[in-house]
Amino acid sequence: MFVFRFLVFLLLININNITAIAQENDYFKMLKNNKVNVRYGPSFDYPIKYFYQKKFLPVKIIDKKENWRKIIDHKKNSGWIHDSQLKKSRSFISKNDQILFSKPNLYSTPIARIERGKLILFEQCKKQWCETKIGKFHGWIELKDMWGKVTYNK
Repeated sequence: MFVFRFLVFLLLININNITAIAQENDYFKMLKNNKVNVRYGPSFDYPIKYFYQKKFLPVKIIDKKENWRKIIDHKKNSGWIHDSQLKKSRSFISKNDQILFSKPNLYSTPIARIERGKLILFEQCKKQWCETKIGKFHGWIELKDMWGKVTYNK
């Protein structure tokens, strides 16, 4: 009986480790060019599934094979992109309407309303806030309800 419990315990530990490793392997990049092909598989031999026409769009990397990355976007579209078409992410998409503030806190002056689905490029991030320039507006946006993982300075 002890051996059986021990084996179940080891199995549960391995499942937790596999899940943690899978979550660590998921990361974000952004599109490098204005037109990026997404393919059905990880090779130029696979047909084009669709293409993006949105430079800097953040995508989540969920798998990789050699120089190819399997991605998923904020609308749950997925496919394979050659790694040369991706670069380190400095963007995210707002999932809800947001407010751009003059300083990184809720008590500072509101500058503009950012609509849901807006692509936002950021300059730097501190705690749960990122500094950005959107059109003629420059300010800080809170990192809540955003698509894209942001590493920030604490």
